[in-house]
Amino acid sequence: MRPRPLTDGVQLLATLDWDRRLFDALIPLPDGTSYNAYLVQGRDKTALVDTSDAERGHELREALAGVPRVDVVVAHHAEQDHSGQLPWVLERYPQAVVLATARGKSMLVDHLRVPDARIRAVADGETLDLGGKTLEFLHTPWVHWPETMCTWLREDRILFSCDFFGSHLATSDVFVADGPKVLDAAKRYYAEIMMPFRTVIQRNLEKLKRLDLLMIAPSHGPVYDKPALILDAYRDWVSDRMRNLVTLPYVSMHGSTARLVHRLVEELADRGVAAEPFDMTSVDLGRLAVSLVDAATLVVGTPTVLVGPHPAVVYAAALANALKPKLRYAAVIGSYGWSGKAVEQIAGLIPDLKVEVLGTVLCKGLPQEADYQAIARLAETIAERHKALGLA
Repeated sequence: MRPRPLTDGVQLLATLDWDRRLFDALIPLPDGTSYNAYLVQGRDKTALVDTSDAERGHELREALAGVPRVDVVVAHHAEQDHSGQLPWVLERYPQAVVLATARGKSMLVDHLRVPDARIRAVADGETLDLGGKTLEFLHTPWVHWPETMCTWLREDRILFSCDFFGSHLATSDVFVADGPKVLDAAKRYYAEIMMPFRTVIQRNLEKLKRLDLLMIAPSHGPVYDKPALILDAYRDWVSDRMRNLVTLPYVSMHGSTARLVHRLVEELADRGVAAEPFDMTSVDLGRLAVSLVDAATLVVGTPTVLVGPHPAVVYAAALANALKPKLRYAAVIGSYGWSGKAVEQIAGLIPDLKVEVLGTVLCKGLPQEADYQAIARLAETIAERHKALGLA
């Protein structure tokens, strides 16, 4: 993509990765992604804000072909989708100095073998005058790595936010054109990447309140020229507010667990509680993560495999534990043939979830009427707990 202006002296250099479908060998990318760098040109100095992914470097190189001088490179984040082209940039611009947090400096040396002498650590709140354009560096550790920061361009009121407020979305739109589509992608991004750091993000949102934002320019996805759109969404996602919702990842090998799942969905619906079941044999993990952002209850459905839970359900439980959503309740349902320890093993997989376990429903073989009655009682318990939270 050719350089596109955001305002006078500020350009977006976006590498659009339309066809990428997996990130970090883990995260599905149904809409591709972008790797955004920004060029800020003052009277005296030029700054490049981030670079690009190592595998797509030719596009950044083409975008910089007509830029004779870069004095500073702001490295918000050491992860390679932002810093992968940093060695090439420093080779092309031998006078350029990299600016990063102290932790970022050491990580760039470790991850990319950038010479220590080419990197200067900047303090939180430190400023740099490019000549009519002032950069202020804002440390935002653990959003989502320990070394991350943002940059505030004072005169133009632009926040270069790196992964903060990002969305894995390949689009030729410079600015947000389809709000619902971008918010859907941004919520997915938050769920998959940012949710474990929810309380840290709450503090950093407070840190940004003093800024009179005109634009938010993230490292993935389009630029927000109406910042309230994403700020309001993030405040909601990181809040303690939950939906009257049950997230239900499950696997069923011979149909028994599926029958329990379907009955539970019906019983919950009868009581005004929404449920979102996810078959772990074909699930889009991003959609599961998005469901966990707002859910009040997690119910795991599993058959027994070699006296334990199905491996795909083990993965779902481990994922939920890693993402640390704001769940309040959990339960386990499923089936077994002769013996099993599925419940104990699943409970051991979610130690970081501060939830009340509401119970278990395990049937031997095909469910019988007593099992369905137990499912109805579980649905009633969930509905009562949700009502007590004011969710009904």
